[in-house]
Amino acid sequence: MIAFLILLAALPVILAGAELFTNAVEHVGAAFGVSEGVTGSLLAAVGTALPETAVPLLASLHQGAGERLAVGAVLGAPLMLSTLAFGVMGVAAWQSRGLRGALAPERGGVRRDLDWFLVLFVLALGGLYVPEGSPRRVLAAILVAGYAAYVFVTVRASKALVAAGHETSAGNGLHLARHVLRRIPGLRYVQLLLGLGFIIGGAQGFVVGIEELAPLLHVPVLVLALAIVPIATELPEKVNSVLWIRRGQDTLAFGNITGALVFQGSLLPALGMTLTPWRPTPLLLTTMLITIAGVVILRLRITQASALRPYHMMAGGLLYAVFLGYLLAP
Repeated sequence: MIAFLILLAALPVILAGAELFTNAVEHVGAAFGVSEGVTGSLLAAVGTALPETAVPLLASLHQGAGERLAVGAVLGAPLMLSTLAFGVMGVAAWQSRGLRGALAPERGGVRRDLDWFLVLFVLALGGLYVPEGSPRRVLAAILVAGYAAYVFVTVRASKALVAAGHETSAGNGLHLARHVLRRIPGLRYVQLLLGLGFIIGGAQGFVVGIEELAPLLHVPVLVLALAIVPIATELPEKVNSVLWIRRGQDTLAFGNITGALVFQGSLLPALGMTLTPWRPTPLLLTTMLITIAGVVILRLRITQASALRPYHMMAGGLLYAVFLGYLLAP
């Protein structure tokens, strides 16, 4: 009963935090005059990736079940983004625009994010077969350096995108700019941190509730880590992107997901290689291959389709259903 109450209390906290965060990050991006790609792929994506980053970091400090939870959380996070998150975005676009309504993100930025993710995540996949010790630490360092290079390339592309009309704009006023509050210096940053605090607090509440519920449902730790915990910790990205899709800000919506994919496909595996047993098992290999498949499908759609439709995105949900079928098979 307590677990259900925690879950019910966490959801409105996350929703309120997502609304405050998306509104504030638009104002921060507009204040700096950066492109929507930088705002979505870096500012929003990294901010909302913090909850799921905390799970493997804290879990890795515990032996046994904690290590399995850490490895599962590292791989479950990009799996959710590459399948379920895209599917949820597709459903949101279908509801607001119809099944054949077009989605129009800035394609160059989406392609860049997906390409960087694929390169870095395939390296992480290869790391499962790299000997422990110095070779694995070197590969982890390469992944960290790869993410730093991605940030550099993304920021460098911002000026040309702004000139082409993809500058970040805030369509609505800052939510906290009411009466006396508007006099607070740096109010956009105060609201950004407040929204992020709500998101992290609500996500952690979800994790606690699910962990309390799992023993009652007799769910194994690795299943919990791969399927249940990431749903809770990835909720901020999904909610933020749904809000932006409904407002017609497709570049921000996509960047929020694809930028988080690059973050989680590089830094989280680097963390996993350094702090956990990083060994190939059928379940982990299947998880990584389905993750790659979800990204490759979207990458092909971005390249080949004249217009991106909601049903293209909803294919990610089908991939996640395949994963669940494999996970729950006897």
